[in-house]
Amino acid sequence: MEQLNLGIGTRLQHTHYGPGVIVGIRYASYLISFIHHGIKEIEKTDEQLDEIIPENVSVEVETASEMESSILKILRQWGGITEIVPIGDKWVGGTLSLQAADQSLKPKEIPIDDFFHKIVMLRDRLRVLEQNINSHKKLTDEEKVNIQQYITRCYGSLTTFNVLFKNKEHWFVGDKTGSES
Repeated sequence: MEQLNLGIGTRLQHTHYGPGVIVGIRYASYLISFIHHGIKEIEKTDEQLDEIIPENVSVEVETASEMESSILKILRQWGGITEIVPIGDKWVGGTLSLQAADQSLKPKEIPIDDFFHKIVMLRDRLRVLEQNINSHKKLTDEEKVNIQQYITRCYGSLTTFNVLFKNKEHWFVGDKTGSES
């Protein structure tokens, strides 16, 4: 078999080991999980190896750290792009009115859709911050946990705005133990 550039998940058949699936890729070999023989490292040029169903075919082999760096770069570059989160039906087209204690001052009205969009952007940026902290190479696990607790408290402070969200899966969730004040 000539050297293949198959991806993880490709199903293969080996004349000696039987059916298997690629679970890892090295420069000149595949790590293949065989049903009856466990994981074996097989050269890409092995003549006893036949492709059954190709998956994720690619010319390049990328390590996990290269992939992580690529994903972080994309997140930083496109950090302003947010997931589409629907506002609750009863709020669509509404306005948020802020009235100062001094009744002689005119109230400030903001379209609730704009306010909601800013809340969603804040949530998304907290998530990116959380990911950056968790993947930071110089922070210790203890430092990550300590910073993570502040982010959890921020989510807890923002639970007031959950009433604006149409779907519960988009809600802010703070500390679930009830120790938040």
